[in-house]
Amino acid sequence: MEKIMAKKILLVDHDELMTEVMYYILTGSGYDVIATTRADHIFNSIRTNHPDLIILDITLPGMDSLELCRLLKLNKETKTLPVIICSDNDNIESFLNQKGAPDDILHKPFGMNSLIEKVGYQLAA
Repeated sequence: MEKIMAKKILLVDHDELMTEVMYYILTGSGYDVIATTRADHIFNSIRTNHPDLIILDITLPGMDSLELCRLLKLNKETKTLPVIICSDNDNIESFLNQKGAPDDILHKPFGMNSLIEKVGYQLAA
């Protein structure tokens, strides 16, 4: 019997408490989670870990998350990798229509079910 590999999620958030909470929720739902507070190593982490999904916080120190998402979406190696951006900004929806946009937005504060639903939807697509 072949073992089914858990889907891998790369979680990038500067807030360690938020990272811990999301890590707990996602691993509890059967996902393999790689969590980091360092956005500057994201491309190395992608090459090393081969995630199936990236969850990016909107506020990353020294880096524009929307620009980072655009770089991921315009790069031939990572363009098909789903990206969910977490934000407490209600006006972020307009970015979904731009070139290099994230695949989805998770509004903070969010419930556990909302996180699981959005992740499940992106990984099923």
